[in-house]
Amino acid sequence: MLELMLPALVAALILVGIHGYLGIHIIARGVIFVDLALAQVAAFGWAAAGLGLAHGLGESLGIPESAAGYAIGIGATLIAAGLLSVSRIKHNYVPQEAIIGIVYVVASAMTILLAAQAPRGSEHVEELLSGTLLWVGWPEIWKTAIVYAVIGTIHWLLRDRFITISLNPDKAQREGWSVRGWDFLFYALFGVVVTSSVAIAGVLVVFSFLVIPAVIAFLFTDRPGKLLAIAWSSGTLATVLGLYGSYVTDFPTGPTVVCAFAIALILAFALRRILRPRQREPEFT
Repeated sequence: MLELMLPALVAALILVGIHGYLGIHIIARGVIFVDLALAQVAAFGWAAAGLGLAHGLGESLGIPESAAGYAIGIGATLIAAGLLSVSRIKHNYVPQEAIIGIVYVVASAMTILLAAQAPRGSEHVEELLSGTLLWVGWPEIWKTAIVYAVIGTIHWLLRDRFITISLNPDKAQREGWSVRGWDFLFYALFGVVVTSSVAIAGVLVVFSFLVIPAVIAFLFTDRPGKLLAIAWSSGTLATVLGLYGSYVTDFPTGPTVVCAFAIALILAFALRRILRPRQREPEFT
């Protein structure tokens, strides 16, 4: 079991590490489905590569087809990042979530259109949704770890700006910061992470890695240090249990991991209810 599952476990824990941190920002910003939207945009890039539509680009640039697909994914996510950075507007009837939903729907439609042009297109789209975590190789793991380490370092160096804009945007505006500019940098880095993650784990698993550990953390605290500790701990535990459950039951790895994260969230709600019993609501007459 260890020989089979170890690469998947290491890859999943690397993903949990970066997504657990980014998820805290996403939850704090209130743009819950931005990961799903950018993940689908990245999936469009990988679909272009997997369905052979990046072949011409690869030949013209003298690069492998997979690299061309990665370039398409990065380019598409950067465009989406720019759109999301300028869509943070105060409007009574057009919330940012509406723009995020539009990005997701359009990216999904474009991916389906690509899939319709290939004999195995539907199978490839299914792989993009559920991922191929069980078959990830060590070279891809180390390459992904290096990319995430660079992005993590950038976030560490700029943590004061990113954390303030996520948790206290009014203060950032009072300080005169270019919130849209910092938003673009955040979403651009986020898009690079998601593009790499989707290729390994798929859209559904990546969304679970990002959102569920952060939600569990916010159930118990709002302090940045504790948020990270809880998100990483719960994400690690759910990942280990999900991979073990997949091995024992022979169920598909990606969906099993997602279900394990859902169980972890349910248990977290139960634990919060035990630790913090709901106060009696005041009665109005």
